[in-house]
Amino acid sequence: MSALIPHYSAEQVHAALEYPILIERLRQAFAQGASVPLRHAHKVNEHENARLLLMPAWREGEALGVKIVTAFPGNAARGAATVAATYVLLDGSTGHPLALIDGEALTLRRTAAASALASSYLSRPESATLLVIGTGKLAPYMAAAHAAVRRFERVLVWGRAADKARALAESLAARGHKAITATDLPKALAEADVVTCATTAALPIVHGVAVRPGTHVDLVGGFTPTMREADDELVAKASVFVDTYTGALAEGGDVVEPIRSGVLKRADVRAELAELCRGEKKGRTGAAEITLFKSVGTALEDLTAAQMVHQAALRGG
Repeated sequence: MSALIPHYSAEQVHAALEYPILIERLRQAFAQGASVPLRHAHKVNEHENARLLLMPAWREGEALGVKIVTAFPGNAARGAATVAATYVLLDGSTGHPLALIDGEALTLRRTAAASALASSYLSRPESATLLVIGTGKLAPYMAAAHAAVRRFERVLVWGRAADKARALAESLAARGHKAITATDLPKALAEADVVTCATTAALPIVHGVAVRPGTHVDLVGGFTPTMREADDELVAKASVFVDTYTGALAEGGDVVEPIRSGVLKRADVRAELAELCRGEKKGRTGAAEITLFKSVGTALEDLTAAQMVHQAALRGG
């Protein structure tokens, strides 16, 4: 093996991870399973509240990898990005390094694909309207991934900043999506068949009173036990699903807080994604059912996507 290991850029990652293929690979990966320890979180700078996160996963003898994420709030003053991420892919048999991969691009793609995978079990096949809430980096990837599993007739985009929502809608339209800006969030919620929410909201912005029967709601923004994107009314009347019990029930405020307050019982969480992929539990069971999928991410997704990127490079793709 060469002393120099390849580094795959963000452009290479995006090119290698086409959604239809990535979604199916994730379906197989969740069904197969892997060893995925709890993510490790370390405070590396008390004054700046800088953090180091390590997210390992492996399948014995096949593949091994770890995503290294740093969050340095002080970087804003330095003119640098607050969050940085690198994925280290290792040989599952020898433990030797195979590749370094752009971690941000990998995360954007796998996060969106996992939500689309869940939607294939939880949204109505005839869903025609997608509502994208949020205008951050993840938003366009969520729209594209969801569009890979459902034939939407239109995409509504809502954000707190109207100019950013308009820019995102125009960008999606340029990519072939029939996207327009939504200015009235309750009205948009009442019209949507699928809602994907990727924000950093601390308080709920998706209210159950506005969500109509048959809607599928996808929540990916909250990543701490105190962050909420959906209110208790929505959680109480929806069938709730998660990406993993281990992650979502510890870190996903949209299920953690309702369970703590008694709005939701632990037994009411219908299934995790692996159970849906293995056919052990059912997803949507009726046309009028409201389904809710809460994800916080899992290193299984990173490992699967990283393998795809490396394999594409070996094929010359």
